Amino acid sequence: MLWPKVNLKYGSAFCIVTAITVFYCLCSVHLYHSPNDFPVPSSCAPMQLHQTPQNVSQNSRGCLPKMDIMFMKTHKTASSTIINILFRFGQKHGLKFAFPNSRNDFYYPSSFHRTYVKGYQSGLCFNIMSNHMRFNSAEVTQVLPQDTVYVTVLRDPAELFESSFHYFSHLIPLTWWIQGEDKMTEFLRDPNYYYKPNGLYSFYLKNLLFFDFGYDNNLDEDSPMVEQSFKEIAKRFDLVMLTEHFEESLILLKDVLCWSMDELLFFKLNARKESSAPRLTPELKQKALKWNSIDWKLYKYFNSTFWHKVELYGREQMVKDVAELKRRNAEMMEICIEGGHSVEATNIHSEDLQPWQPVGEKSIVGYNLKSNIDKQYEELCRKMLTPELQYMSDLGVNLWLTRLWGSVRKVMGL
Repeated sequence: MLWPKVNLKYGSAFCIVTAITVFYCLCSVHLYHSPNDFPVPSSCAPMQLHQTPQNVSQNSRGCLPKMDIMFMKTHKTASSTIINILFRFGQKHGLKFAFPNSRNDFYYPSSFHRTYVKGYQSGLCFNIMSNHMRFNSAEVTQVLPQDTVYVTVLRDPAELFESSFHYFSHLIPLTWWIQGEDKMTEFLRDPNYYYKPNGLYSFYLKNLLFFDFGYDNNLDEDSPMVEQSFKEIAKRFDLVMLTEHFEESLILLKDVLCWSMDELLFFKLNARKESSAPRLTPELKQKALKWNSIDWKLYKYFNSTFWHKVELYGREQMVKDVAELKRRNAEMMEICIEGGHSVEATNIHSEDLQPWQPVGEKSIVGYNLKSNIDKQYEELCRKMLTPELQYMSDLGVNLWLTRLWGSVRKVMGL
């Protein structure tokens, strides 16, 4: 069988960058060795927070905002919007981010290791960790202080599968052989025919959430290890948010972090244009849930804990707070965004606001900043609209490997 011509350039470009990345990893990762590991500090909040709390805004409950935060950034779950909120909060308070070295993820899909953090030294303080990783609790706890609040977000696994399939399919060789216009429908017709557990990047196509948390995405759904994994996640994470209830999730985040409403303002980032892919029919949704059965169990498990937290917060108060957040976001949309809505990538005027696109298409929308914005809002507007890669660069991260991949794609027309 001849290699599909349309995918040859994807494979060639990917192999070039992969080879460079592997070489760099072998040269730079795990070089840290310390004969004496120092204990992780109990807290890494800035000293002035403890000394002069009057300088830090308090929420309605009178508690001080939490500064040590681990956000487990799952794939295709609106996590880029949440990371923008964390970037703004950390920058505002002068916090120290645990960033990857040279790229925008912690060598995903490798299991996280503390040496993946730029500038890591035993006993050094970091406040916020939020980039993509394959979670490894034992290693993460060696980087962040003991009082760190752990949060993450889940999405309906059928919707996540559909999004992941279309976003990553050009990078997954096993999808290159699927015939027809609608590859996802064909794949779901008989996924076991196409799927190879050890195929390159095949994890993007099965139980991706479970994989992101560091577990085996190919486990039998009835394995006792599955339920045990859920309990481990529940024990580690203080809050598991849901994409489908995004504003409610942010209100719970505000509550657990003792933040004010000001910190939660957001614009939807890294979102796909509506017409870029066919939506799931009810039949396809059921097939996707069956195929991603562990993720579906995981979602239902934490859907239950989510609504329990909403009950504890108070449903009436939740409704009021969600309405307030939506009102304030609408105001910021009117203040900041030209036309008051997102636009396709080809219509974004500034390269600084251009989002990263999936290989082979321009399906991610972005925004144009209004001209003549009131001075009091200008900086906030720009930060709220800045995509993840550009914001990381603004925070001082050297993303040369990510930029290299982008340059190779541009040269090869990807």
